Amino acid sequence: MQMTNVALSPKDALEEFFGFTKFKGDQEKIVQSVLDRKDTFVIMPTGGGKSLCYQLPALMCEGTAIVVSPLIALMKNQVDLLRGFGGETGVAHFLNSSLTRNEAAQVKNDIRAGVTKLLYVAPESLTKKENVEFLSDIKISFFAIDEAHCISEWGHDFRPEYRRLRTIFNEIKRVPMIALTATATEKVQEDILKNLDIPGANVFKASFNRPNLFYEVRPKKDVAREIIRYVKQHAGRSGIIYCLSRKKVEEIAETLVVNGIKALPYHAGMDAAQRASHQDRFLMEDVDVIVATIAFGMGIDKPDVRFVIHHDIPKSLESYYQETGRGGRDGGEGKCVTFYSYKDIEKLEKFLQGKPVAEQEIGKQLLADTVSYAETSMCRRKYLLHYFGEQLPGDNCGACDNCTNPKEYFEAKNDLALVLNAVKESKERHRARFICDLLTGTETSEIKNYKGDKLKAYGSGGERDGHHWMAVIRQANVGGFLHKDIESYGNLSLTEEGKKFLKKPVSITFAKEREYVTDDSADDDIAVNGKGGGAADERLMAMLRDLRHTVAKKNKLAPYVIFQDPSLEEMTVRYPITLDELTLITGVGAGKAQKFGKPFVELIAQYVEENEVERVDEAVVRTVMRKSSNKVHIIQNIDKRLALESIAKSKGLSMDALIEEMETIVMSGTRLDINYYLEDKLDEDAQEEVMDYFRDAESDNLEEALKEFDGSYSEEELRLMRLKFMSEVAN
Repeated sequence: MQMTNVALSPKDALEEFFGFTKFKGDQEKIVQSVLDRKDTFVIMPTGGGKSLCYQLPALMCEGTAIVVSPLIALMKNQVDLLRGFGGETGVAHFLNSSLTRNEAAQVKNDIRAGVTKLLYVAPESLTKKENVEFLSDIKISFFAIDEAHCISEWGHDFRPEYRRLRTIFNEIKRVPMIALTATATEKVQEDILKNLDIPGANVFKASFNRPNLFYEVRPKKDVAREIIRYVKQHAGRSGIIYCLSRKKVEEIAETLVVNGIKALPYHAGMDAAQRASHQDRFLMEDVDVIVATIAFGMGIDKPDVRFVIHHDIPKSLESYYQETGRGGRDGGEGKCVTFYSYKDIEKLEKFLQGKPVAEQEIGKQLLADTVSYAETSMCRRKYLLHYFGEQLPGDNCGACDNCTNPKEYFEAKNDLALVLNAVKESKERHRARFICDLLTGTETSEIKNYKGDKLKAYGSGGERDGHHWMAVIRQANVGGFLHKDIESYGNLSLTEEGKKFLKKPVSITFAKEREYVTDDSADDDIAVNGKGGGAADERLMAMLRDLRHTVAKKNKLAPYVIFQDPSLEEMTVRYPITLDELTLITGVGAGKAQKFGKPFVELIAQYVEENEVERVDEAVVRTVMRKSSNKVHIIQNIDKRLALESIAKSKGLSMDALIEEMETIVMSGTRLDINYYLEDKLDEDAQEEVMDYFRDAESDNLEEALKEFDGSYSEEELRLMRLKFMSEVAN
């Protein structure tokens, strides 16, 4: 890559440096604006070619362009790409905390020698005195601020250190500036221009419409199973799955792997080297799927991501747009599937509590827009573009679930009036659930305590169920008729618009909403615990119970010792026909499968053949038992015969929490020998008495055991004895 100067036209430079013969959209005008030394502001969606807008002028201008970027991973990716176009390695560098002292010295030498045209820095690096002094002495062509939305408190990824950039730049020297972002509402745009003190900047705003992306929102039910089916339907294609928590990222990644999908996790809790390794493996297509946290942006530039799945809804539509925008950057297919439950919104609302009032207010408004998008029945693309201040002509984009599968509407004039009246009559002191119970005439303790059954509104909407009224309340909330106060635990009150409507109701249509489940615990149970939700094949379940009874009798054991009900229920969903497959059933370890499994898999194999059961791979979702995070530590220290109190203390656990982790270990089929500990707690006769009880008991229910012994043993002693029993007899 040879250095040149501005005498070369942008088009010629584009071909010389990058091998492209033409610009996309406004790229040429933007490049010219920077070459003309004008302050420039670029709002361009992901995949629109933002990076080239500062990279090309940097290569054409004298001096080094300083590019501020928030992510080390993003910097590395950009630098590698620039070096990949040929020429000297030193043409692009980054300066951040990941470099050794020698590496940082080499970067500075290349800059002084005039080799480096682009220097990527983190905002934190700019605050260091030595860096400010160094940059003050070199020739700087211009400053570029990537991910400029980080400046604004109204942006989806606000970073306080970005607010100080203008001050730091002034300390270094006053040169032209280009700010770039992929998402910015009008409020955020104003904030960026004001904070950077570039009111007269040339502003270039590309369309936010990504016609190749398909937007879809699904109810949050059986999410792990749904995600695995979806990924298997798109086998061999690259995809990203976003989750709200690091723990969920790890769980989903592990569940994908045990189901034969090449996947890796990616979150801020991992060390930098591991994150970089996982990112590289995704870019090199050693793995198909990356599972990442919403909170931690992924600095990746992979053009052929074919699907983006949100396991949890993001906290703002800007985050959603940014994350879905990673799909189909090459202009090819990009499917965006979001699993939505209002319960996720409630979790995000809880995170806002305790934050400064101003931050809470902003957070609440951003969440309200997210709910509105998830629950809207109008064209999702039209709604999304409207949010960013752009109008999409027509009412049907043909590429979102609402347009391809329209919802029904109903006249909501009377229903809205009933809701508003119920809120008013109950003195605007209650949450949505209370209003639903009030309208349906449901007798709850809260209704009784607040004398709701004495109000005129009580039972006034009894012909419809609570789900209907919750939908009306949400749409009234989003429509600006109601205000939900998070600080008073979500109490509803009438807005001016709501009071106006109540005085003079007018015709209004609401959507008949799809049923978005509000309790997504079923997902966790299926994906992780395997707790039963009932047998999928009742006839097989009856046969398995009979077999369990026979095996239990033969071994002189209680049936639950052989396999517990949730394990049998899972067998009726998965149809395991080998011992290896049986070990994938929750609660069935390798030892238990060897000990009791043969007749069960033989029975299931025969049943599958006789009834021509089709075991569709993608319907058989293998589960991951929730692991004790301290499993190895606990097993090793029990083997060393350490006191359980010492083991608990070393991991900062209560005794109760330690026993819970031990129960998880034993339930997954691993034996724990705690006889050395029990010898000091209970004498031989007492232990034998409790062992006899568990041998004969119908279940391992602790409450029943406590009742049976009537205070002779503590709950802790019985739990430890149950652990001994399950280790010695069941495993």
